[in-house]
Amino acid sequence: MSKYRVQGGNRLEGTVRIGGAKNACLAILPAVLLSDEPCRISNIPNISDALVSLDILEALGARIRRIDKSTVDIDPTSVSTHEVPHDLARQMRASYYFLGALLGRFGEARVALPGGCNFGVRPIDQHLKGFTALGATVPAVVTNGMIDASADCLIGNSIYFDVVSVGATINVLLAAVKARGITIIENAAKEPHVVDVANFLNSMGADVRGAGTDVIKICGVQHLHGAEYSIIPDQIEAGTYMACAVATGGDLWIENVIPKHLESISAKLIEMGAEITEADDAVRVRMNGPIHACNIKTMPHPGFPTDMQPQAAVLLALGDGTSIITENIWDNRFRYIDELRRMGVQATVDGKIAVFQGVPYLSGAPVRALDLRAGAAMMVAALAARGQTEIEDIHFIERGYENFVEKLHAIGADICRIDIPDAVARHA
Repeated sequence: MSKYRVQGGNRLEGTVRIGGAKNACLAILPAVLLSDEPCRISNIPNISDALVSLDILEALGARIRRIDKSTVDIDPTSVSTHEVPHDLARQMRASYYFLGALLGRFGEARVALPGGCNFGVRPIDQHLKGFTALGATVPAVVTNGMIDASADCLIGNSIYFDVVSVGATINVLLAAVKARGITIIENAAKEPHVVDVANFLNSMGADVRGAGTDVIKICGVQHLHGAEYSIIPDQIEAGTYMACAVATGGDLWIENVIPKHLESISAKLIEMGAEITEADDAVRVRMNGPIHACNIKTMPHPGFPTDMQPQAAVLLALGDGTSIITENIWDNRFRYIDELRRMGVQATVDGKIAVFQGVPYLSGAPVRALDLRAGAAMMVAALAARGQTEIEDIHFIERGYENFVEKLHAIGADICRIDIPDAVARHA
């Protein structure tokens, strides 16, 4: 086990480079299984979830050759099994993408119920609804913690999602690209990583149109060829560093980003008083005055992303008045506020609404990362706080932020990663 130790109060300045998008990467790696030839994927983030995805591909029989720290060659031609090992699937939420990819390749798939962050019920019923519409059989009862799906032949169909779901949109994309006929997904998710997955599939010879809108049309093809593809930059990693700049009164150039993907985040930070300058593939965030109170409602893209909600909450906790966050995507995503209260945050939660009364400063304290983005919020708070903060359960953070300590240290943070001996951790 390990923890982060942060001495807060330093103003962050300089340049930070953003890695590949976690949420795109975790769908694109399984998508390689649909190819009849090797693929080269670059801009893979150095995060634990990406490493688990590569481990799953190897366990299935794919040959992996690392070119450099962010580029791998993947040869899926030797994959012969449709079952993902239980111990690997349970390590992350996005393991469910192997259901769509394996179903599209073999006509059958067996994957354990996914793991990942626990911040409320996140069913995969819309995924299974999509598979069923394509002609797959999915047992109503989960056996031994495994989800089974099979089809003699996948047939294109019209699918309307009851709720907007990024995961279901991508999973049906994966299953439908080799199905016979035309598949139309209505009420589809429009997030940048949905578009990135569609672009990757098209680079292999798929026929996917309309990604980025709420209607996606997929004309099934028989074969997909190999491709070289670079994953888009991570919108949420970029947004987190933007929040760090605001929280510390900093001045950061954030490079390797797509500014348009950050528009909803930038708009709220500007409302809080930040000065944001856009370049072709970078944004500059400067904060010279107090943080202004404002209200935030999380929404599907292009609205304010739920994955930035905890980081934004820290900023509003330091605001100059009363602010309200309404969480419209996930239940129970405000659990982390109990941890922030240890640092002096004043907030009340009622269901999906949190009300923040701004305080002049936060104080360092021992806190835990309850999930990936809650952990990022603890980091933002620790950097802004007076005194020392220790953050435990950092394995959640390292699921989605590459080289976090090194990147923060390079822009002025006083931070280190401390390994806790197992014997000490067990008795803590």
